[in-house]
Amino acid sequence: MLLSEMKEGQSARIVSVGGDMRLRRRILEMGLTKGSDIYIEKYAPLKDPMELVVKGCHVSLRVKEAAEIFVDPMARREGDHGK
Repeated sequence: MLLSEMKEGQSARIVSVGGDMRLRRRILEMGLTKGSDIYIEKYAPLKDPMELVVKGCHVSLRVKEAAEIFVDPMARREGDHGK
């Protein structure tokens, strides 16, 4: 599943990061690495960008960029916000 297809309040684990080299490097530098757990906090009012919680940090990402990240959705655990 693509990260861009996830809904608010869902959690997932990153499987792979695609895109061209510049985009991939930028995403990886933001902490969105393979195996990282993420939580979709919310979408902006016009549905772009999206706010994620990764390793306890809030990160904003454009939906177009999120479409380059493959994830494995997880069942949400009570009190878990991607930490």
